[in-house]
Amino acid sequence: MSKKSSVKRVDSVKGKNRVKEIRESKMMSKAELARKTGLSVQTIDRIEKGHICRLDTKRKILIALGLKLEDRQKVFDDEV
Repeated sequence: MSKKSSVKRVDSVKGKNRVKEIRESKMMSKAELARKTGLSVQTIDRIEKGHICRLDTKRKILIALGLKLEDRQKVFDDEV
């Protein structure tokens, strides 16, 4: 067994979210969301695919999408 297979990736997929759905409903591109949040397009893409992200990143996305912080659980289903 290789050492690589026993190491858990930090950017592993944890859960689904509605970021892409909400972004598209607002007719916003990934690049526009990235610009509004100060994140990279690659980071937005990873988050939309369900990769975990920091709480501060979630806050930036919620604000950029014009949502309230209280809407976090409606957007990010990975909350326990």
